[in-house]
Amino acid sequence: MSDIGAILLGLGDKLAAHVLLAAAALALGIAIALPMAVWAGQNRQVARASLGFASLVQTIPALALLALFFPILLSLRAVFGDGLPTLGFLPAFLALSLYALLPILRNTVTAREQMGTEVLEAADAVGMTFWQKLRLVEAPLAAPYIMAGIRTAAVWTIGAATLSTTVGQPSLGDPIFAGLQTQNWALVLAGCFASAGLALVADALLGAVERGFARRKNWMVWTGLALALAGIGTAAWNQRAQAGDDDRVVIAAKSFSEQYILAQLIGMQLERSGFEVAYRDGLGSAVVHNAVTTGAVDISVDYTGTLWTNVLKREDNPGREEIYRTLADYERETTGTLVLGRLGFENAYALAMRQDRARELGIATMDDLARVAPRLTIGGDVEFFRRPEWLAVRDAYGLRFAERKNYTATFMYNALTGGEADVISAYTSDGRIAADGLVVLDDPKGAFPSYDAMVLIAPETARDARLVAALQPLLGAIDVEAMRQANLMVDREDDKRSPREAAQWLAREIGL
Repeated sequence: MSDIGAILLGLGDKLAAHVLLAAAALALGIAIALPMAVWAGQNRQVARASLGFASLVQTIPALALLALFFPILLSLRAVFGDGLPTLGFLPAFLALSLYALLPILRNTVTAREQMGTEVLEAADAVGMTFWQKLRLVEAPLAAPYIMAGIRTAAVWTIGAATLSTTVGQPSLGDPIFAGLQTQNWALVLAGCFASAGLALVADALLGAVERGFARRKNWMVWTGLALALAGIGTAAWNQRAQAGDDDRVVIAAKSFSEQYILAQLIGMQLERSGFEVAYRDGLGSAVVHNAVTTGAVDISVDYTGTLWTNVLKREDNPGREEIYRTLADYERETTGTLVLGRLGFENAYALAMRQDRARELGIATMDDLARVAPRLTIGGDVEFFRRPEWLAVRDAYGLRFAERKNYTATFMYNALTGGEADVISAYTSDGRIAADGLVVLDDPKGAFPSYDAMVLIAPETARDARLVAALQPLLGAIDVEAMRQANLMVDREDDKRSPREAAQWLAREIGL
């Protein structure tokens, strides 16, 4: 519990970012839902259409809704220019605002439907105009119902805001995602406690406002609103102080242990040279590449095979050196991003099995695997079976499995050792290959491309010669054994180390 307490004390900036994001999204949701509800009260078709749309939005998983705004905003750059952000606050803000619509809209429409017709007729009888009736009769009667909808929307929005980490917006999802990937349950619990605590506080304050409206006690309304606004103001002040550090170098990391460690290693190297750094962890592959090429972050580590298939859409394998050279030329000529160089190791996709299971079935290569695959279950990370690498391997060896299952990268290894999968899509620099005694199957046809880890620097940041020079000692310095050991420090069950501690060990190992 002491670990959780220490982590909670260090979440101030994440909490502030979370509060501002949720408050802004809720405010926009209210601004859209209330006028729409008034209109819906005058027109049944509008009521059906608006409630249908809000209900449809709720059927989309929040994570998918957040991700969908990335291509939407990217396409809108044709209208608004390249300065339109596609990552971070804007996509999260828009997606969460849509998510907040339904409870506010439905409660407001319901409140209007439940009003006594005699009251509304009386208002008409005394000659009230539409706006007078709305302001003096309907709004006071509907206020408790509307606040109940806002309370529900606030709790939903605060919970869903943890997912904004995946599109590059800092939030209380940062420790949750990092903890899930590294099996650091203290991080996960700290993030969950903070998010749940924030939701309870918001619900309590908005509940006071709701009771104030219901009991006609203005002091309850104003007290609840004042405390809520004070919390938002404190969060804004914290973020304003953070924004003052515009000179910080932002280092991005995807959502697995190796990326967290390398981000910390790069950060420590820059700090030694006098730079201030910040980290943007837990991003998806496509998000990271877009972020660094557009300058949303300054530095990232990516892999040649990932960019070869995802960005260049290439399915051939011309060899390790040719892939690297082609990618470096492509980034320089099309995005202006500097491919600084390779770190020295590959983190390639490979198919792996337990030693006893491979020995039992007589499997050493992927050709051997193809013979018995129809009787086996294969597990892959959440994106593996959609990736061109899998399609290339599947077709090259004619792999047809009895069942396919998706896991997060962390739980995929647990599934293999626990017998829930016979084969997994492992990563060659993962320390759990050695720790779990796994067999990496030979790929005699070279179906998997190379996956050299390389450092990418955003176009503007690459002009800083001092920064570029500071990172030079990292190039070619990390072999796959050292990287496996560092990864294992973070991923193992016992004597677990943080990514920062593993990066410090790795720095000593490579002589920094």
